[in-house]
Amino acid sequence: RHIFFFDTEEQAKDYFHDLTLLLPSRKPLLLEPSFVIKNKAVDEARHKQAERARAIHAFRESKNAILIAHPSSLIESVYVHSGEEFRRRIKLQDRLNIPDWTHFLDELDYVRTNYVYEHGQYAIRGNILDIYSYAYEHPLRIELFDIDVEEIREFDIETQLSVTNRQEAFITPSPNFLARNRKSEKLHAYNGQEINGVCSTPIIHKNFNKLHQTLIGLNKDKYRVFIQSEDEKQTERYRSIFHDLGQEVDFEEINHELYKGFIDNESKIAVFTTHEIFARRKRDIQATQTNISAQAQLLKSIKELVPGDYVTHIDHGVGRFSGLEKLEVGGHVQEAVRLIYANNDILYVHINSIHKISKYVGKDGTEPRMHRLGSDTWENVKRKTKKKIKDIAEDLIKLYAKRKASKGFAFSPDSYLQMELESSFEFEDTPDQAKSTLDVKIDMEKQIPMDRLICGDVGFGKTEIAIRAAFKAVADSKQVAVLVPTTLLAFQHYNTFKRRLDGLPCNIEFINRFKSAKEKTTILKRLEAGQVDILIGTHALVGKNVKFKDLGLLVIDEEQKFGVQVKEKLKEFKLNVDTLTLTATPIPRTLQFSLLGARDYSLIQTPPPNRQPVYTELTLLDPEYIKEIINNEVGRGGQVFFVHNRVKDLFQIKDMLQAILPSIDIAIAHGQLEGDVIEKTLIDFIEHKYDVLLSTNIIESGIDISNVNTIIINNAHQFGLSDLHQLRGRVGRSDRKAYCYLLSPPYSTLTNDAKQRLSAMEQNAELGSGFQIAMRDLDLRGAGNLLGGEQSGFISDIGYDTFMKILDEAILELKEGDYKELYADERTEKSFVRECQIETDYDMYIPDKYITGSQERLNVYTELNQMKMEKELTVYLSQLKDIYGKLPNQIQDICDAIRLKWLATKLGVERIIIKNGKMRCYLVQNQDSPFYKSDIFGKMLNYLSKYPVGSSMKQTAQHIILEFSTFKNCIEAKDKLEHVLKFTNE
Repeated sequence: RHIFFFDTEEQAKDYFHDLTLLLPSRKPLLLEPSFVIKNKAVDEARHKQAERARAIHAFRESKNAILIAHPSSLIESVYVHSGEEFRRRIKLQDRLNIPDWTHFLDELDYVRTNYVYEHGQYAIRGNILDIYSYAYEHPLRIELFDIDVEEIREFDIETQLSVTNRQEAFITPSPNFLARNRKSEKLHAYNGQEINGVCSTPIIHKNFNKLHQTLIGLNKDKYRVFIQSEDEKQTERYRSIFHDLGQEVDFEEINHELYKGFIDNESKIAVFTTHEIFARRKRDIQATQTNISAQAQLLKSIKELVPGDYVTHIDHGVGRFSGLEKLEVGGHVQEAVRLIYANNDILYVHINSIHKISKYVGKDGTEPRMHRLGSDTWENVKRKTKKKIKDIAEDLIKLYAKRKASKGFAFSPDSYLQMELESSFEFEDTPDQAKSTLDVKIDMEKQIPMDRLICGDVGFGKTEIAIRAAFKAVADSKQVAVLVPTTLLAFQHYNTFKRRLDGLPCNIEFINRFKSAKEKTTILKRLEAGQVDILIGTHALVGKNVKFKDLGLLVIDEEQKFGVQVKEKLKEFKLNVDTLTLTATPIPRTLQFSLLGARDYSLIQTPPPNRQPVYTELTLLDPEYIKEIINNEVGRGGQVFFVHNRVKDLFQIKDMLQAILPSIDIAIAHGQLEGDVIEKTLIDFIEHKYDVLLSTNIIESGIDISNVNTIIINNAHQFGLSDLHQLRGRVGRSDRKAYCYLLSPPYSTLTNDAKQRLSAMEQNAELGSGFQIAMRDLDLRGAGNLLGGEQSGFISDIGYDTFMKILDEAILELKEGDYKELYADERTEKSFVRECQIETDYDMYIPDKYITGSQERLNVYTELNQMKMEKELTVYLSQLKDIYGKLPNQIQDICDAIRLKWLATKLGVERIIIKNGKMRCYLVQNQDSPFYKSDIFGKMLNYLSKYPVGSSMKQTAQHIILEFSTFKNCIEAKDKLEHVLKFTNE
């Protein structure tokens, strides 16, 4: 065993990273402290305790372990020799008594839950026992056959699915339990040695001349030189640079992503890293996976139904969810969803029709009007909604048609300088960022004008994509306009573009209301003459007096914040100029499938490396606590935003802060100040001349200062949820832990709306949570501004999910109707029926013994109803077996009914009723449908002629019905329809 001890936490993390890459078989361990700065961050403290316990257990169990530590990680007690009496070993074929183990786990401070997602939890589901032991990174799943341990598996907390099998496992107590029951020991490292003869590489910082000369010197002294490179392309770039500098250099490439280079004078080895050559930020290899438990649980809870929730049934309108209920149908048990409508009417929805129900999501804080069963009100609302949607969609389609027909400029492939720009990015691209960049480049290199939307949460790297696109345009002698909603953001973008494009042949300017008339005139003259390559500005950019010599790219940041006139002007631009739109407004993912191709869409969901969730806390305006918060941030060298949205009170707030924090420097910024005053204040704050920036919400859009990692929002209850999310996004933009404090009056005095908004902020603190916030806030402005603002009224009437269903229907009708030529290349096999409803008198339910919770059963019914193919159904069933154990026969019956529905839709069957051994198939109700002129219908008639026994067809005033007799179960009914389908395909 080895212990490596380093002076600082940063050094320890650097070497943990490198040793993990260089010695993967040794599985190095990083020992970190479990305490956190804020004593109220309970979840964070629990997570850190678990990480620490796991590292210590692994070090104890392995004979060749490597433990990496630093001073703060050894301040706390370490329980290296915890006794056997406090842990239990379990292996295959052991006998396990569930009541005994429940008692044992309770004694060790484990907590019983429905699903395991944090260390120290356990769950029991039938013959499955899940335990999140402090000894391991992943929780354990123990599957029993009666009382024998049949399998031990580790599983993933986010998917709840198994990832690997084990022969045995240890269940260790919680750190709190050990603290109560054991004497602590300090971890000591003996025989400590320093490594001599090794020094750091010289600081290069993009100075390739210096790198070149250094390598030449090392070659001359017979050193073996290694340069860490991301791929062959980058290695070739290095060789090309050295060639251009006049002398080849002898070096070897290494693909390990090391933090730190070194020169070993004894072994004559020199290693240079990309991070140090390009002065990049470094990616952390986390000691364990990020704590995603809250997010994993939240994703489930957003659409979960609890009794009393409003729901929308696509055929009957808005009602209330009243739970699951078991009914007896023809002597068989079936489970159904119980809905209550106006006048206390009750509707039972069969589990095979559960896809017709969705949770009502409308305007925040307003209750919908419940519909009456049997009335035509709901059908009228749906009809009006579809007509309105079609009107909006047609406008989009026409815009798409014009864009497809117009000819733009096809940009050249990436230049050498483009590669240099991207290599010099101080962070490493996330997968989504890399894909979005590639999407943009592909679009720009086509003749058709680009119109791409980049949607990503605050701080996820959208601006970098815009900078790369802008430089690609400039490299082809085209000009770029960057349109932003606020003066402050124009200034911030100008500084960012200037910094990133420093040293490259590119002239950048910005105009806003703070520029003098003379300055603006000069800039606009240079723009018209082609002497300005990139112009950044607010809505003034689309004014008549702004004339570009050769505009090639338009970048729009947060388009939804511009007025109607600006948007109309932008439509003219978009027809023949490549357009890139950036937005942090959360747009639910389903929307991308509904944009008709009028806009291409890239989504950035992965947070940058090292980014941590912002700890969010709701609290009162307590001067002592405010003092502690600010002192903690300033004490670690950071700065603070304090947001108060009333200009007239700002100086009063400043006096209060100065009274409790006399040594803290406070600056004030608000929109009513002169432009040069705001700019100077911001520059001074960025240069750390002030500790606290006290401002209105003018910092909401785009202010990006990585040293600010605490934000305090006063009167948070007066802000909208989307605004709070944007403000919180101003912090946590580096690898430091960030904090957001929402100050409000006592919680009990707040309105229901305010309570919901603030609690949503606390619950949705994970990275990328903007998309969850969209569903909580119904920040439908994101959808609204893509489809047209008029739709917000009827979203309130019908709920968001139903709106999306009707939107999909309307768009499909348009694509297959008036605009089928435009979408000819998208055409797929025509389907006459979108879905089939099924009623049977067979057992249709999941036994309570198999899945005890009604919410979990409802989730499973919903998932099964959404299956469209055998392959995904097979995968889902294997997942159910993994989580809950062996599948009962009743689930197989439900699956056979689902397969029956798939077959029915291919045969033009809208409804199936199977009762008393007979199956009745109701064909397409609209008797003018092209289905009745199709080959399928003709061949079905031939089938009835060829196989008349037990088969018949009859026609009523409303329906044409196929009848088949003698069925014992869904499998036989399925076999019959398979036979019919096979005949129609011959």
